[in-house]
Amino acid sequence: MSLNRIVLMGRLVRDPELRRTQSGISVTSFTLAVDRDFKGQSGERETDFIDIVAWRQTAEFVCNYFSKGRMAVVEGRLQIRDWKDRDGNNRRSAEVYADNVYFGDSKRDSAPSGSYDAGRAYSAPAGGYSSPSVSEPSGFAELDDQDGELPF
Repeated sequence: MSLNRIVLMGRLVRDPELRRTQSGISVTSFTLAVDRDFKGQSGERETDFIDIVAWRQTAEFVCNYFSKGRMAVVEGRLQIRDWKDRDGNNRRSAEVYADNVYFGDSKRDSAPSGSYDAGRAYSAPAGGYSSPSVSEPSGFAELDDQDGELPF
């Protein structure tokens, strides 16, 4: 039995952009800035920049509700990709393929963007993502303020 699960929490370093494959499948890639739990030799916390890829409804959800500076929690799997650069050299990249993406902050804690009610946090539905209307976020479960800590 093998297990490949990863959970990350960090801020988007740029706005995600929605693209489509030739067959029309939605895809986006973005980078999360994830602070390490410890301080480096300089006495400051170091940051890892981790590439994330999201497909289909997850990609659409990210592009509709996240922007540069927003805190996101990404649940997915690590995938190593081998490729050749322009000079024909073999290269290797690590990416996280996102299965689920959640808000990691509330509207009041983030940069001035997004389109959900201030002071509320919503988690994505387990059965997949839909494009909820701004005035009525159906398909999302509201978290109580008492839920403070993430469940993982």
